[in-house]
Amino acid sequence: MSIDTNRMAPARRRGLADEVADRIREAIFDGTYELGAQLREVELSNALDVSRGPVREALLRLEREGLVRSAWHRGATVTTLSPEDVIELDSLRGALEQLAVRQVVAQATEQDIAAVEKVVDRMAHARDEHEMVRCDIAFHDAVYAAARHQRLAEAWQAIRCQVHLLLLTRIGLSTAGYLAHIPEEHRELVTALRDRDTETALALFATHRRQAFDILTAHPDPADR
Repeated sequence: MSIDTNRMAPARRRGLADEVADRIREAIFDGTYELGAQLREVELSNALDVSRGPVREALLRLEREGLVRSAWHRGATVTTLSPEDVIELDSLRGALEQLAVRQVVAQATEQDIAAVEKVVDRMAHARDEHEMVRCDIAFHDAVYAAARHQRLAEAWQAIRCQVHLLLLTRIGLSTAGYLAHIPEEHRELVTALRDRDTETALALFATHRRQAFDILTAHPDPADR
């Protein structure tokens, strides 16, 4: 059976839109665009020296990732997390991390654990809170890689950017002790994983999540301030 290829729509080049999305995402993560900031197509196209088409595609991609929200009366803005968003992200993150911890204890090699520990070493040299947040996300990337569970890793990737946004929200509310305590907290997590101590690791990961959750829920909805 032959196929009439003339009926197929032409392939679209997405490389430029991908690059624009990467640049905007980076600007959100480094604080150039704060939570709730407007993302105007004209300004972005001028700043990035591209047409508005790739910018529009990039914003749609970032909206699917949860980093951008669009409304008819405001256009595109950097997402601000509501209390419901925080609760849902925390509960889903917790469920995924419990499985990840159990998988790491059962499946990870010494090389896998060393890769996680290497990220903790980087934390000690973080220059500011935004860099520490990046290290925190990289730590969890390494944990999910060490779990050796493809679908679990894919589930983490689906919420990864939103968790990054959650941590940015956390440092926006309070940075007290953040740079000083985060490296040691993560070193304790690595030690429990290396010792294959499931219960201790589960308890420490839960405590780590709860510290951020308590800060986030102790403050009013950022969108209302």
